[in-house]
Amino acid sequence: MSKTFTLLLGTSPYSYENTLTTVKIAEAALNKGHTVNVIASGDGIYCFLKGQKAKGITNAEEKFSELIRKGLRVYL
Repeated sequence: MSKTFTLLLGTSPYSYENTLTTVKIAEAALNKGHTVNVIASGDGIYCFLKGQKAKGITNAEEKFSELIRKGLRVYL
C-alpha cells in the first residue's frame, strides 16, 4: 500500500544535517514506491539552487535533482 510523505525543509543546505536527513528519508520512501513531497521554506529553498560547489560533503543540488528524477515533488 503506497503512502504519501510530506517533509518540510526550512534550513540552509550545509548548516545542519537536516538536508541530508531529508534526502535520506525521501530516497528511502521513493525506493519503496511511496509518494514524497518536500516543501522548502525560508533558507530551505537554497537546497535547490543550481551551481552549488559543495566539497567534501553531499551536494544538495545533485541529490535533490536525482530524487526529482525518481519522482520527488518539490514545492518552494
